[in-house]
Amino acid sequence: MARKFHRKDRLSALTEINVTPLIDLAFALLIIFMITTPLLEQTVELNLPVETVKMQAEDREDFQSVSIDRAGLYYWGDQQVSEQQLGDLLDTMAMAPAPAVLSIRADAQLPYQNVITVVDMIKQRKLSKISLDTKVE
Repeated sequence: MARKFHRKDRLSALTEINVTPLIDLAFALLIIFMITTPLLEQTVELNLPVETVKMQAEDREDFQSVSIDRAGLYYWGDQQVSEQQLGDLLDTMAMAPAPAVLSIRADAQLPYQNVITVVDMIKQRKLSKISLDTKVE
């Protein structure tokens, strides 16, 4: 039985929509998103900023430097301190009516967790003026 493709009433509107191409497009997009989504969830190599904006001497408030060297040793200014002593120094700083800005300096080869430990110690004492120093090139 042959199918006839001519319509009897050519002036009447089509009442059917052909959805087959739309379904094909939807499946193609679904496959593309299923393939690309796992690639987006992987970690991204970051090139963190190296240069900071230099503040002029008159704009800079009084600050206290906390440094962490490659071995994970803490320094309060130029003086080496233990983690307990650093906590005590931060406690006395938190009691001041106008605490100074804390400038955190860490070695580039240091594991990131060591910096987060110091930041957590500072946050526990509700000190909010923190500066993370980077190398200027």
